[in-house]
Amino acid sequence: MKTLTIGLYKISTGWLAVTYIALMIVFIGWVLPDQSAKAEATANGAGSPDTSFFYAPEKLFEMADTYEEAGRQAYIHARWTFDLIFPLVYGGFLITTTGWLLGKATSPESKLRWLILVPMIGVVFDYLENTAVSLVMNAYPTRLGWAAFLASGFTLIKWVFVYGGFAVLVAAFVIWLVSLKRSSPANT
Repeated sequence: MKTLTIGLYKISTGWLAVTYIALMIVFIGWVLPDQSAKAEATANGAGSPDTSFFYAPEKLFEMADTYEEAGRQAYIHARWTFDLIFPLVYGGFLITTTGWLLGKATSPESKLRWLILVPMIGVVFDYLENTAVSLVMNAYPTRLGWAAFLASGFTLIKWVFVYGGFAVLVAAFVIWLVSLKRSSPANT
């Protein structure tokens, strides 16, 4: 894990962080609204497991039923096209921006540097969630209880770490501001 953390800080340059900030703006402004509209059109009002913080496995089966065959196939297609890219965008944004800020504000030995792993864990669980939900949607009406159980847990863990990644980013920004204040000529 230490090697991974060191590698993440090496790639967390200011230019890469700015690139990911721009990509996030594009995704939030243009791509996500389009994807949300497409998902809404095929979900038949059932909502989406991706946007739920938590759901019981039975709720996932209810969604699969309400989606009908075309909606389930559209859901799976979206998970393995758009949703392969979006976790890389929000993960890259959180990791490189947090890494750049903490890289400037802390020493390489600081325990705070481990916080860069928080958004990465969110990305991993996003992919695990997509896999488990896709299995459920693809097999329906056969009920894969184990996959639905895993999907609901993966979704909860994903959101804890994604929201945690944004909290870490805010904390990293505050830590960076404090370090700037401490290193300013007026404070020396």
